[in-house]
Amino acid sequence: MNYNITATAGKETNGHIDIRETQIHFGTEAGSPQLANPAEVFLSAFAACMLKNVARFSDMMHFNYDQATVEVTATREEKPPRIEQLTYTLTLQSNDPKLNTDLLKKNLQKFGTIYNTVAKSCRVEGTVKLV
Repeated sequence: MNYNITATAGKETNGHIDIRETQIHFGTEAGSPQLANPAEVFLSAFAACMLKNVARFSDMMHFNYDQATVEVTATREEKPPRIEQLTYTLTLQSNDPKLNTDLLKKNLQKFGTIYNTVAKSCRVEGTVKLV
């Protein structure tokens, strides 16, 4: 499987990423502080991967949930500049007794494309909880 996107930014303008029929705007150094910066776009890809896999594993593991929310934070190292650690909290709204959060977490770690890519470059730690 291959992926393809196009990103564009001017020297003094904000950027945008074109993905199929979606356009995601991001801020540049000279751009708007209201827009996501590239690190936040990166964290968003991690979060989207997790949420997509929650939906996928709900079918495979035969559990129901009403909503899933993931909060992702990252620690940036200055020299060299890189993400050193990523931490997440995945919260599922569910009262399904078949939902095994430990197994779900293991599956997310084992089968998440973005998760595995990130985990090779920095520490990833997280929790899965029910509400």
